[in-house]
Amino acid sequence: MSLHLLRWAVLLTALGPLVYYVLAIYCGWDFFRRVRRKSPAASSFTPPASILKPVRGVDRDAYENFASFCRLDYPEYEILFAVGDADDPVIPLIEKLRRDFPQRSIHLLTSVPQLGANRKVNNLCALVRAARHDLLVINDSDVRVEPGYLREVAAPFADPRMGAVTSFFRGLVQGSVAAALEALVLATETVPNALVARKIEGKVQFAFGWTMATTRQHLAAIGGFEAMANHHSDDFELGNRIAARGLRLELLQHPVWMVFPRETLREFLGHELRWAIGLRNVRPLGYAGLLLTFGLPWAVLAALLAPSGVIAASYLAGYLFLRLLLVWTVGVWGLDDPVTRKSLWLVPLRDALNFAVWIAGFFTSKIRWRGLEFRVRKGLLVPVQDARDAQAAPRA
Repeated sequence: MSLHLLRWAVLLTALGPLVYYVLAIYCGWDFFRRVRRKSPAASSFTPPASILKPVRGVDRDAYENFASFCRLDYPEYEILFAVGDADDPVIPLIEKLRRDFPQRSIHLLTSVPQLGANRKVNNLCALVRAARHDLLVINDSDVRVEPGYLREVAAPFADPRMGAVTSFFRGLVQGSVAAALEALVLATETVPNALVARKIEGKVQFAFGWTMATTRQHLAAIGGFEAMANHHSDDFELGNRIAARGLRLELLQHPVWMVFPRETLREFLGHELRWAIGLRNVRPLGYAGLLLTFGLPWAVLAALLAPSGVIAASYLAGYLFLRLLLVWTVGVWGLDDPVTRKSLWLVPLRDALNFAVWIAGFFTSKIRWRGLEFRVRKGLLVPVQDARDAQAAPRA
C-alpha cells in the first residue's frame, strides 16, 4: 500500500471513534433524559427479599458499606454474608454489624464448600441455598446504597416477565489518582458501551456486579450459580443467560455508590487487565471491535499522517471535544458522579492507559484476583497451580 493510500485509510478509519462518540452521547442523553422524566412515586410491590453478600477480606470503609444495607426503608428483608475461610478478617466486622443492628436479620456463612474455581460464585451458591426469600439481591462488598434502594430494586418484579435488575454506580474515592482513574471506568467505558449496546439491540442483555437482582425461579432455570462456578464473569453470565430465555432486564433509575480503595497505579493497571482479559474471553469479537472506539490513538495517528496542520489539529480537537462531552454527559449530567466531575482532566490519560491495557489483554490470560492467581480460558477460571500440575503430570 502506498503512503498516500495508507494516509487516507487511516484518516477515514480515525473518524470511526468520533462517530461512536456522537452515537454514545445521543444514547446517554436519551437514556438519562427518560430517567429524569420517570415518576419518583414509590411502588407498593415489596416482596420479602434476601440480600446476598459474598465477601473476602476487608474493603475500604467496609463497615459503613455493610451498614447502609441495614438502614433500608423496606418492610421485610434479610442480609446474608458468606466467606470462604473461617479466619477471614471481615468476620469481626460482620459480628459487630449484628450487634449494632439487632433488629435486622443478619446471617453469616463460613467455610463455604469449593464447588469451582470462582470463590465468589462458591459463596453465592451457599448463600442462595441459605436464603429464605424468593427475591435475591446480590451486591459486591464495596457497594453502598441509599435507604430507598431495595424498594426500587423490587418494583420491576411486579411484572412476571422481569428476569433481572442491575444498575450503574457513582464513585467514592479518597486522595488517590489511581483510584480516580479506576472510578472513571463507568463514564468512559461501562455506561457508553452499555447504552450503545442497549440502543442497538433494543434491550438490556447484561448485569453488573454492583447490583444483580433476580428471583429464585429465574436463577434455577439457568442452572443456578452452580453452573457458573468456574466462570470468570459471573455478572455477565447471569444477565446474558437470563436474557437468552426471553426475559426482560432493567437498569435502575438511581445508581448505587462504589467505594474505591486508595491504590497504586500498578494495582489499578492490574485491575484493568483482569477486566480486559475477562471481556476478551467472554466476547472476543466485541473485544477486538473496541479498537474502533479508541479515539485517542486514532486521533494521534491521524494527526501524524494528516496532509496539513489544520487537518491534524481538527482530529485532535474533535477527539478532545467529543470525548469530554461524552464523559460529561453520562458521568456528570447523567449519573451526577462526583469523581467524574472532579477528574475530567484525567480522561485522556485514562484513554491512553486503557488502550495499552487493551493491547496487553491479547498477550496474557493470567490474572490475580483477591490474592489468588488464575488463567482465564474461554471464560473459565483455571487456578495457576492446577495448570502447573496438569502440565507436570506424566502423559499416559
